[in-house]
Amino acid sequence: MPEKTPADFWFDPLCPWAWLTSRWMLEVEKVRPVEVRWHVMSLSVLNEPRADELPEQYAELLQRGWAPVRVLIAAEERFGSEVLGPLYTAIGTRFHLQDKPRTMETLIEALEEVGLPAELADAGDTDAYDERLRASHKAGIDLVGQDVGTPVIAVPGADGEQIAFFGPVVTPAPKGEAAARLWDGTLLVASTPGFYEIKRTRDAKPEFD
Repeated sequence: MPEKTPADFWFDPLCPWAWLTSRWMLEVEKVRPVEVRWHVMSLSVLNEPRADELPEQYAELLQRGWAPVRVLIAAEERFGSEVLGPLYTAIGTRFHLQDKPRTMETLIEALEEVGLPAELADAGDTDAYDERLRASHKAGIDLVGQDVGTPVIAVPGADGEQIAFFGPVVTPAPKGEAAARLWDGTLLVASTPGFYEIKRTRDAKPEFD
């Protein structure tokens, strides 16, 4: 078996675009020798410096965004990083596919689905895990820079060093060989010295399946 290529993935479960990219990465694991290592970042933390400039509706969303990332960090602290992927899937399925409210009840449902104690949801109402949350967030942002959102993905570059990007942003999430080709392209640009950005304006909404 070939050695698996590590892909470090930072996500905030609030973001539908990060959700789509994460589903692509799960597909990549099926078609390429890749191991996704999940990490938490936070749009609430990211937007703190410009909190006074945000539209009211987005500011309210970010306020609700503290609880899910705190619960994820609490779960990781108690049970290890291997629980992040399944718990993210359980939370994201409810948020993005089932359109359930971003409430403690929904987080409890997700915790119970993956066999984690419901009392972990209590972490959402406390700042006890914020130091570790900020450290996890900072680890991703330090690799990619400040002018990004979620997701952040870090892959090996030409010399094996971690090269991080925002994205790829894609809808719907590619499957099969299409997923593999996008992954191959991600490694290609990461191995190109001085490569920074490809971008175009989004003209489609997130498309879930």
